[in-house]
Amino acid sequence: MSAPSSSPSSPAAPAWVFDFVLLAAIWGASFLFMRTSGKAFGALPTAGLRVCIASLFLLPLLALRGQLPALRQHWKLCFTVGVLNSAIPFACLSWALLSISTGLSALLNATVPLFGAAIAWWWLGDRLQGSRILGLVVGFLGVAMLALNRDSGGAPGAGSSTLAVIACLTACLFYGISASFTRRFLPGVPSLVLATGSQLGASLALLPLAIWTWPAEPAPLQAWGAVIALGVVCTGLAYVIFFRLIERTGPSRALSVTYAIPVFAILYGVVLLGESVTLWMGLCGAVIMLGTSLSTGLLSWGKAPLPPGD
Repeated sequence: MSAPSSSPSSPAAPAWVFDFVLLAAIWGASFLFMRTSGKAFGALPTAGLRVCIASLFLLPLLALRGQLPALRQHWKLCFTVGVLNSAIPFACLSWALLSISTGLSALLNATVPLFGAAIAWWWLGDRLQGSRILGLVVGFLGVAMLALNRDSGGAPGAGSSTLAVIACLTACLFYGISASFTRRFLPGVPSLVLATGSQLGASLALLPLAIWTWPAEPAPLQAWGAVIALGVVCTGLAYVIFFRLIERTGPSRALSVTYAIPVFAILYGVVLLGESVTLWMGLCGAVIMLGTSLSTGLLSWGKAPLPPGD
């Protein structure tokens, strides 16, 4: 569903810029919160708490908008999206952040549109020609460069870092799968219904695993604060902002927030966690973002980039 594009001189432009920067800052902070809470709770409890808290935040909003009947109508498919788009990716990312830096994980997360473009081509028959094919090659080359270098922000040991990179890329793969699944089976379903239903489905999938792996030692208040912020701010509130951004600027421009997230994630990691950023990480990140921009059509040759409302 396309929305009218906003010109820099239009009244909505300041609100669009604010939403864009705010969303990038919030989702950039999610890596910090996942790392903090994951060390105390473990990966599965962190992911489970995140989606349960987000569900509790979104469900009243859905009821206030009178969209509960739509959720009852589409609950099976929405719950499936929750497993693909939240349960599996959140668990993978929470586990990966126990071994690699927030900056590296955020750079890898920038490949989500890359996987989305490849899966939409394979599953939905989206046309990929010229610069978009080159973008897939360039983007995956950047991922390979980043993943094969042992000094790209890993923590204890090359083996654990390699598996963590694979976990991050698995999360990105499932994000891409869920995007095509949603487009194929849930066209026209209200965004808030999808958001709430997906978080409820993810909660049902993760809650038993979270209880089974719950830590024996009580978590400190800092970890509880991190996981509450992760659920309320980085998941529940972020969905509301993201859907508002889509309404104001269209999906293409809204999805470009992916490119700004690593900037904030790296900044938080350096300032708050004392993480280091290597020149190689910056180079690989630039290659990944160039490839992603080409593969999604945001950059191209021979014709203008995709307009904001596409």
